[in-house]
Amino acid sequence: MESLNKEIPMKVLGDITKAKYSVDMNEIVGTHDILFVCLDTLRYDVAFNEQENNGTPNLNKYGKWEKRHAPGNFTYPSHLAMFAGFLPTPAEPIPMFEMERLFIPKDMLANMPAPKGAFLFEGATFVEGLEKVGYETICVGGVGFFNKRTEINRVLPKLFKYSYWHPSFSCHIKNSFENQLDFIERKLKEFDSDKRIFMYLNIDSIHYPNYFYVEGAKGDSVETHAAALRYVDSHIERLFDLFRARGKTFVIACSDHGSCYGEDGYHFHCLSHEIVYTVPYKHFIL
Repeated sequence: MESLNKEIPMKVLGDITKAKYSVDMNEIVGTHDILFVCLDTLRYDVAFNEQENNGTPNLNKYGKWEKRHAPGNFTYPSHLAMFAGFLPTPAEPIPMFEMERLFIPKDMLANMPAPKGAFLFEGATFVEGLEKVGYETICVGGVGFFNKRTEINRVLPKLFKYSYWHPSFSCHIKNSFENQLDFIERKLKEFDSDKRIFMYLNIDSIHYPNYFYVEGAKGDSVETHAAALRYVDSHIERLFDLFRARGKTFVIACSDHGSCYGEDGYHFHCLSHEIVYTVPYKHFIL
């Protein structure tokens, strides 16, 4: 019997100095607002199909979706990882140390050279790290893990200096994203344009239930999931315009996990199916 006790070759880990960066976060941090948009529960296959069929013309303006793997299979673990700097990673095999990591905990590189494009943050999360360098950190919640009504639902909001949630932002409200945008428009007026902002926005329209985005639908499906994405796309340029009015903004847009609709007998998420852990990702500058 072949031994399973094999050494992993160093090339699998890679050389951190060879990491290729599409953006230098050290030039972004301090000079740009940063907007992190989570399209909660969005599947990669649905995002890709809508992209190719021009169902999402506004999101398409900012480049194609990258196929990536989420760090968790439902909202809570995925966000704890992402806020600690572990954003979705490329779906294709890449040496671990050669992946583009926008935010890296400074403590993790004590004995290693730092990638030139990564922002090394101090603290338990990059949210805390950005606050330490002068950012106002703002969370606008959507799904229940941001509603602050229970101890577990206060964990993620507590990472931010300011955190907000309202019942009208809930995923069972058909126009939840528009309600969030109305709130964000009012809230941004409280901050001078020369004050740097990091905002995290959890858009939950794509999360279940989403059947009401297709007239006559009786339950959630891949089709209603796609219709929910088209609803979000029809309003997302308003969000980007609000930040354009403030100045230069770096945007991270991705999903935290996908969701099954009967594939292989599985439904929804909080399970490790390929559809759940494969997510869309992109970042860009407004």
